[in-house]
Amino acid sequence: MFETKIRKVGNSAVLTLSKEVLAVLDAAEGDTIYLVRTDDGSLALRRHDNDFSDAMEAAEIGGRRFSKAMDALA
Repeated sequence: MFETKIRKVGNSAVLTLSKEVLAVLDAAEGDTIYLVRTDDGSLALRRHDNDFSDAMEAAEIGGRRFSKAMDALA
């Protein structure tokens, strides 16, 4: 497990990731990462992956297109 603090920079909140966390994510400064809600409600960091990005975009489009059905299922 890794620990980090949230700090304020201007009007934004910033998480600082250590070199160890970046190594685990196989990410570097300037890379895109995603903060994703998991099935159990927790959050996970995901490194940019074209397949993942495409799947998330499709899910967002489907969610907007079928919002009434999604609300009824919730």
